[in-house]
Amino acid sequence: MWNDKPYYSLDYYLKEKYGEKIYKIALDGGMTCPNRDGSLGYGGCIFCSERGSGDYASPRFISIHEQMEYGRTLFKEKNTGNKYIAYFQSFTNTYAPVSYLKDIFTEALTEPDVVGISIGTRPDCLGEEVIKLLVLLKNQYPDKFIWVELGLQTIHEKTATFIRRGYPLSCYDDAVLRLKAHDIPVITHIILGLPHENMTHYLETVRHLNKLGIFGIKLQLLHVIRGTDLVSYYESNPDAFFLMDKEKYLKAVVSCLEILNPDITIHRVTGDGPRELTLAPLWSLNKRDVLNSLHKYMRTQHTYQGKYYYD
Repeated sequence: MWNDKPYYSLDYYLKEKYGEKIYKIALDGGMTCPNRDGSLGYGGCIFCSERGSGDYASPRFISIHEQMEYGRTLFKEKNTGNKYIAYFQSFTNTYAPVSYLKDIFTEALTEPDVVGISIGTRPDCLGEEVIKLLVLLKNQYPDKFIWVELGLQTIHEKTATFIRRGYPLSCYDDAVLRLKAHDIPVITHIILGLPHENMTHYLETVRHLNKLGIFGIKLQLLHVIRGTDLVSYYESNPDAFFLMDKEKYLKAVVSCLEILNPDITIHRVTGDGPRELTLAPLWSLNKRDVLNSLHKYMRTQHTYQGKYYYD
């Protein structure tokens, strides 16, 4: 349906828009997070790694240009595209003075082969001055895009408290509406398999995102990564801790995709933590197998994104 995929993938969207494959280079903007520096708490969200979920980002504390150069080397064997998205991934990438944010975002946007930037952040770190900056850059670089990625994970407050997210759902909703008011697309991360959640919780989260009209979504499997506080909970509650096997995860993803608005782009349907840091589930490390299994499962079930979506 979308270049023979049963869902509206980011890869399909980008190829339709630019006529070639676009690669994403993960960057580290040198910031921290209010959930780590004591403003809200210490240690970050319970699942967050020591690099602020930026384990694949370029080396820290070198310039954005140097990080882009390093990132390009990772794709030097590829011959299907020569353009990139600059992805500010590590920690909270609007948690700094606006003048600093302007410098690093501008540095990325001025790279000739960059088609746009994607900024991973928190909704409680999107004050009006930050929004004004994003609008300014959007107007200064009309041929490039600016996306904002928000780690919602779940709409359920009990789970949000457990994972130490640090902000209420209303904060996320408000941030999305303010960004949409300026035509700044929002990509939302959700996690399937969080402790104490089940299929009902996942589908309620997806339906809420449908109502908000986000641009993109990342469906992420819960990983237990060494060095996170989730490890302690996992090791001390082996019977109570629910970790999905591959079959259950595939069914959860498919159920979410079936009710998802078909206009929402899919930026991720799985995830793979660094092999040396991933404690569980180990089956997720074979990303190609997971994707192939998902596509095969959806075809055999004759299903697709939006099959059960209703306005």
